[in-house]
Amino acid sequence: MAASLMFNSCLSNSDYLSSGYISAVNSIAFTKSHLKFLNDRLATLEPRQILQWCTVTLPNLYQTTAFGLTGLVTIDMLSTLQDPPPLIFLDTLHHFQETLLLIEKIKARYPQISLNIYKPNGLDTTFEFNKLYGERLWEKDEALYDYTVKVEPARRAYRELGVKAVLTGRRKSQGGARSNLDIIEIDDTGLVKVNPFANWSFRQVYDYIREFKVPYNELSDQGYRSIGDWHSTVTVKDDEDERAGRWKGQVKTECGLHENYFKMKLERLGLTK
Repeated sequence: MAASLMFNSCLSNSDYLSSGYISAVNSIAFTKSHLKFLNDRLATLEPRQILQWCTVTLPNLYQTTAFGLTGLVTIDMLSTLQDPPPLIFLDTLHHFQETLLLIEKIKARYPQISLNIYKPNGLDTTFEFNKLYGERLWEKDEALYDYTVKVEPARRAYRELGVKAVLTGRRKSQGGARSNLDIIEIDDTGLVKVNPFANWSFRQVYDYIREFKVPYNELSDQGYRSIGDWHSTVTVKDDEDERAGRWKGQVKTECGLHENYFKMKLERLGLTK
């Protein structure tokens, strides 16, 4: 009860967000009831407040990003903090050139934020990837592709960096599996995932980018509202869901990074039906 009272007090008093006092919450186990408590409280806060809470509460916190619009807003907000958490970018070796150019702009704009780049294990180029797996692996074995370019590199990053919690750019308004998104989640490996912008709309994200002149992917001005690998990203119409351009014509809506990790691993090893 004391811990709950302390947490409630911290949320209602912004002064605590900039102090070390709230860090005592670290010792509390994330039970289902505790997660509900956290989500109920965090839902009353603005994203900037949630980010502040995360940086003083969650140990070994990182931001995972593919430099989409919401991720860029997150980076910009975090840049105003004294010790912004580091970034993790998964270079699938199949990103648009515009995405890679954006990364250089972000590094120049926010030199105080460190960036960790992880690629498919032991590979540095698309040529090396194709030599090992053959061309267009995503068409031949989608599960293996997702595991190789996203799931395995992410878990390797989390292990090597000692990641305990990550910030994501997922939002309910993106539709699909994200429609019922909570602000804070625990995945099957015990990793804490925080979605600070879960309740924001695309318009709110877009307006922030414009207002604060945050660098963004040039493809966004060409009808690409959600940008991933070049082979699985197309433009969308104004009346379509934001992520309708990802894996067009497929039931799939997630890359595997936010799916069940162990299920992905079993599929990659051919151990599921």
